[in-house]
Amino acid sequence: MSETLTLARPYARAAFETASSANALAAWAQKLRFSAQLAADARVGGLIGNPRLDNADLTGLLLPPDETVDSPFTSFLSLLVENRRALLLPDIAALFEDYKREAERVLKVTLRTATPVPETQADAIKIALKKRFGRDIDLEQRIDPSVIGGAVIDAGDTVIDGSVRGRLARLETALMH
Repeated sequence: MSETLTLARPYARAAFETASSANALAAWAQKLRFSAQLAADARVGGLIGNPRLDNADLTGLLLPPDETVDSPFTSFLSLLVENRRALLLPDIAALFEDYKREAERVLKVTLRTATPVPETQADAIKIALKKRFGRDIDLEQRIDPSVIGGAVIDAGDTVIDGSVRGRLARLETALMH
């Protein structure tokens, strides 16, 4: 995994810089997601590296439907295909999203709860996190029955564990020592 990220990082950085200079971060993110989803599909992934499929055909296969042949994104995909790095597209897309969020000062936060959180409560959590981190919040909710109750908030390097499970674990540690 770390090897693929190491290989994907310069391509993601180059894509980000190209998209950023053209003021097209959102469009590039969408195109990369599309191409990455295709490359991750087992049927398409099996075609990548197939000697019967030339580079131009593979590039065309990975392009979003509305993309022109002479666009910068097409050139980027062609470069990936020529360098035999098309299988890195999912990692490149993920790294690109990280760079995009950083540039837009958006923090990706995962909220794990045992049951779905009402929208008003989720909005209140976003407001509190925005105040704490000084950034816009991209909140993703995940249902995790092992939390039992409360919530676990994963905000990058910071984890806020307000779950019943976490409290029980801290109580157990306190009683053992």
